[in-house]
Amino acid sequence: MKRTADSVYSYQYTPEKGRNPYIGFMSFQHFRGGKLYADIVVTPEARMTETERVECYPVSADAEECGPDEGYYPDTTIVYIRVLWKEFEPERGVFNYALIDSILADAKSHGQTLVFRLLPHSTRACDDVPEWLKALVDCPERPPMKRVKDSPTDPLFIELFLNAIRRFGERYDSDPTLDAIDISLPGAWGEGHKLELYPDNIFEQIMDTYLDVFKNTQLFTQVGRPNLVEYARKRGVNVGWRGDGMGEPNHLENIYPEKVKAIADNWKSAPVSFEAYWWLGEWQRQGWDIDRIIQRTLDWHVSSFNAKSLPCPTEWKEKIEAWIRKMGYHYVIDRFECPSQAQPGDTLECRLTIDNVGVAPIYKKLPLKVRLTDGAREYLYDSGIDITAWMPGKSNEVLEIVLDHAAPGTYDIEIGIISPHAPVVYFAADAEQDGAYFRAGRITIE
Repeated sequence: MKRTADSVYSYQYTPEKGRNPYIGFMSFQHFRGGKLYADIVVTPEARMTETERVECYPVSADAEECGPDEGYYPDTTIVYIRVLWKEFEPERGVFNYALIDSILADAKSHGQTLVFRLLPHSTRACDDVPEWLKALVDCPERPPMKRVKDSPTDPLFIELFLNAIRRFGERYDSDPTLDAIDISLPGAWGEGHKLELYPDNIFEQIMDTYLDVFKNTQLFTQVGRPNLVEYARKRGVNVGWRGDGMGEPNHLENIYPEKVKAIADNWKSAPVSFEAYWWLGEWQRQGWDIDRIIQRTLDWHVSSFNAKSLPCPTEWKEKIEAWIRKMGYHYVIDRFECPSQAQPGDTLECRLTIDNVGVAPIYKKLPLKVRLTDGAREYLYDSGIDITAWMPGKSNEVLEIVLDHAAPGTYDIEIGIISPHAPVVYFAADAEQDGAYFRAGRITIE
């Protein structure tokens, strides 16, 4: 017999009791709770800043660490790591899997998922392409008095670098701790410098390699090449985009708005991430409008943010925490309707309203589970609901639960977003919580 709802439960928003996965600030080149690095300004009168010693993992031993009195960094479930190609493939065809294994192990032990980019090179001479590559192709040096260096334009450079990407993907694409790959383009840090030197088919070749090898891992590409997002979509893959240089006024008001036009709705199917221009301490020193920056990122449906490895101004802590409470998804159990009584073998028709008070959905198809428990016994059910459809605002769902094995008794009806390979997802609601489950309603089975 089908039992329809006659009891209604309502809940109010309250911040989650823990950080949710895949959203919020990232720790950069260090793990959750790790040491931060000192604010670095080379020549402030010329607006020249440098963080070169903390741009590649592992961080240089001579990087100056800072104390907690210099600022704070919010807690995070995401770690963003960039490793140089020469560290991953120190000899041609010889791959340093031990380094990547250790990064994944550290991320897991710190309760974080990993966003990763393999860099072709950085800017310093010691952070260049692999030495063995220099015997094969012409590799530009860093120009005097310049910060950014070029990548080789020889097609063999692209071919060999993409081979390293394939080897990485073949080994790690199925690792649940690896959440996302940040696609590398030519140029320092893989961020896309002097792309006009390369034919368009090179970028399609790069995208094809990433799309072919990473079947289980979310991909991000640079917003500076929005056509690559479209190219991936034509191949049936939803690729997220990320923007470097967030905060800098020209990026904020001119570059990003123009680039985002073509992919304005892409956030509905793939995440948006930003990286700070410089770091937040420098934003403060430059007098940039933190409120304007925050609002623009939310307008573009940001899910995650890389603030680098340096402390955030303590004066902005309240603003930053409020920002994080809007990034990505934040689910309130707005309303739950269920039958108050049933008998073994009945089908319960429950109605659930979720209010996503964030600016984006979740992009992982994690299962929404239903648990009936009286403290001694429990019965688990898979709702079959696609939680990636919970866009900002309210979503209504119908849950049908067949009481085929439940014994008589009075049970709490609990819901939880539960996967054995994913971190806990917390609801932003004042419902009672038991581990990863949240009490939604109550029923007596006679």
